[in-house]
Amino acid sequence: MARRRNSNRRRRRGSTGFLYKLLSTLAICACLVVALTLFFRVDTIVVTGAERYSEQEILDATGIEQGDNLYLMNKNEVAGRMVTELPYLRSVRINRKLPDTLLIEVEECSTPLAVIQDGYAWLVSPGDRAGGKIKIVEQLEASAAGDYGVIDGCALLAPTVGGQLALATEYVSQQESLVALLLALESEGMLDQVDAIHLGDLSTLSMDYAGRFTVEMTYGADYGYKLRALAATLARDEIQDNMTGTFDMRRDDGRVNFIQNVR
Repeated sequence: MARRRNSNRRRRRGSTGFLYKLLSTLAICACLVVALTLFFRVDTIVVTGAERYSEQEILDATGIEQGDNLYLMNKNEVAGRMVTELPYLRSVRINRKLPDTLLIEVEECSTPLAVIQDGYAWLVSPGDRAGGKIKIVEQLEASAAGDYGVIDGCALLAPTVGGQLALATEYVSQQESLVALLLALESEGMLDQVDAIHLGDLSTLSMDYAGRFTVEMTYGADYGYKLRALAATLARDEIQDNMTGTFDMRRDDGRVNFIQNVR
């Protein structure tokens, strides 16, 4: 009997100890929540990496206001909203710097090319490089596309600003090569030298480059390798500044055949 009473007392003490620990933990958590709510409020927002958009445009797109709590905001939601509202943004990184600063680092899409369709110029540029996506960053009147290189011989499927490039069904075989070429051009730092990409010939993908060359490649090629070979060839002394012509890069062995235009 005495043993049973002692056992019951131990159980009660154990239950009381557990309840005390639970209440203590809840109290600490409540204090932390209150502290996070009362303190660590946004006072300063520092924006870096923006060139096309002004700092105010970036700040407006965040939806964040002075006094918002640093820790209660959802950084992924903020970044997603920014990329949606500002299509030229490729990526957004948001970091907190205690006690009151928010650091926003943006990366903008690179030089766009224009697809002219139904009286409009749809500007496209590599977006999510890791995902291999090309993003539609802007819609202009076709007459305003003179400053951009063009992509022709294809048609876009239901284009929308902020959406991904998708070619109409009949051009599906060209889409994979176009995406791969654009990503390779950006990776090699050559995109801003492209005057045009032509997809109309199903046997050869051709590109007008640097204002004086035509570059011919096959569909499905290793475009990074081809572009590095092109850059190396252009760097040699035999390609003089006054030369124009065609680089035939359709060979599987990687050799570059330059056919100079004769005036």
